[in-house]
Amino acid sequence: MAWQLPLFAALVQGPSMVPTLRSGDAVLVRRGGRIRPGDVVVAGFRSRPGLLVVKRAIREQDGGWWLEGDNQLVIDDSRAYGVADVLGRVTFRYWPRPGPIK
Repeated sequence: MAWQLPLFAALVQGPSMVPTLRSGDAVLVRRGGRIRPGDVVVAGFRSRPGLLVVKRAIREQDGGWWLEGDNQLVIDDSRAYGVADVLGRVTFRYWPRPGPIK
């Protein structure tokens, strides 16, 4: 097993997390740790291998998480793809408007 850094960077693409995050925002993600409902996370849907997404964790379900975007007009989340496995929690946006993620 390869060693992994506890933090990694991710780039938001698309409008699904507006107004919290916008397409082009760069964020820091913390691997592991406890995920709570309401956290913004990076995850992969079980039905879409290889696709990583930034979404809000809603509830634990079937050994994974039900995720939804903050923009209710865009339905490219668990409502379309089912349960996801979380890689980490988004902790900070560092570009273009630095600040913590609520």
